[in-house]
Amino acid sequence: MTGSGGAPVATKPEPPSHEATAAVVPPQPGLVNLANALTVIRLVLVPVVVACLLAGGTGWRVAAFAAFGVASVTDLLDGRVARSRGLITDFGKIADPIADKALTGAALVTLSYLGWLAWWVTVVILAREVAVTGLRFWVIRYGVIAASRGGKLKTLLQVLAISLYMLPGLPQWLRAAVMAAAVLVTLATGADYVVRAVRLRRRPLPGQVRQAP
Repeated sequence: MTGSGGAPVATKPEPPSHEATAAVVPPQPGLVNLANALTVIRLVLVPVVVACLLAGGTGWRVAAFAAFGVASVTDLLDGRVARSRGLITDFGKIADPIADKALTGAALVTLSYLGWLAWWVTVVILAREVAVTGLRFWVIRYGVIAASRGGKLKTLLQVLAISLYMLPGLPQWLRAAVMAAAVLVTLATGADYVVRAVRLRRRPLPGQVRQAP
């Protein structure tokens, strides 16, 4: 644009429209979605597993095994679905680990209550889970400790061992062997988590510079 005398006149750029600004922000996933539904199903199945085990009898033990198996599958699926479809929510971040510990913990406590599994096994596994949860809060300002392959193996062995104790007619040595492996991996991964948490805690916070000793 030119003014009087042909001199160019600077034009003030228009601010971006509200529609253009809003388009940059990705939509937030709703609370009701497939990933959260899978987590809720796992939570709902926890009392079902316990009730079936307490009912006693071969049929109820098989039912408990089936319910526990379905719940364990939802544990594998909900995280993958949330990440692949962009369905990560605050509810899922909180409810998913709670559902995991509730399922495993309830199954272990019930098996020990029925006398099928030694109480010390249940105490060791649950104590490790509580300790790891405490470590997560301890280092939360410094970062997040990524899940390791050992942690995934620990989960797999725990699920397999619990399933073997639920199913009737299996040799006791097989159940004990798998549970022993689960306990060993549980302790080993717990120790590894402590080491990584201490290392992370020693790092400076974001924006801080470590001072020379």
